[in-house]
Amino acid sequence: MTLNERIKETRQFLGLTQEKFAERLAISISYLSEMERAETSVNDRIIRLIALEFAVSEYWLRSGEGEMLSDSVNHARASSLFKSLTPSFQEFALIHLEALADLQNRQ
Repeated sequence: MTLNERIKETRQFLGLTQEKFAERLAISISYLSEMERAETSVNDRIIRLIALEFAVSEYWLRSGEGEMLSDSVNHARASSLFKSLTPSFQEFALIHLEALADLQNRQ
């Protein structure tokens, strides 16, 4: 299964229409549709947003390995904090989270 197919599977598993799924990610329905049909590439920001917004394992989204759903308790806390930030601070937080993940992987 491809990343694009896993995104569609996530949306369907959650019982969301393309409209509702796209709305929660602040993207257009046409962009989501193109992603699901593999007509456009999926960038890292979208993958992270899906993981944060829907408590989906980022590792599963990227690789297809492991479980679809991540730890919901930590997700709820992280999601709430992330949503409370302005878009510019959200981007700042994502950049720093990536740096922390890279640092951890090097150790």
